[in-house]
Amino acid sequence: MNGLIWIAQLALAVIFLVSGTFKLFAFAPMIQALQGRAYAPITLMPARAKLIGLVEVALAFGVILPDIFSPGGLVPEYIIVRLSALGLGLLMVGAAIYHTRRKEPAALAVSIFLLALFVIVGRS
Repeated sequence: MNGLIWIAQLALAVIFLVSGTFKLFAFAPMIQALQGRAYAPITLMPARAKLIGLVEVALAFGVILPDIFSPGGLVPEYIIVRLSALGLGLLMVGAAIYHTRRKEPAALAVSIFLLALFVIVGRS
């Protein structure tokens, strides 16, 4: 089971490292590419996108940190991993709401939320 949880953690990390990096460094070209395929005009401000990208990258690194970086004896093990997965899950709740309001499919956000939930429960 531990191996399956590590695979889920790595999948979360890769997904959010890629997504966050695009939001940080290539937001304008990404918006131009998606503008024709979007259901509604994309109104996300560049500063807000960069903030979300920074949070995604930070939490992606947090979700793959080994337990050695957790303070020993004071907190439960894998607390950083669980809190990072919780943060990513909350980001996906916000993403699902955003896409639903734009009348877009939110299935991807819900799937990633369930993956983050699996990591939280598996590391408990």
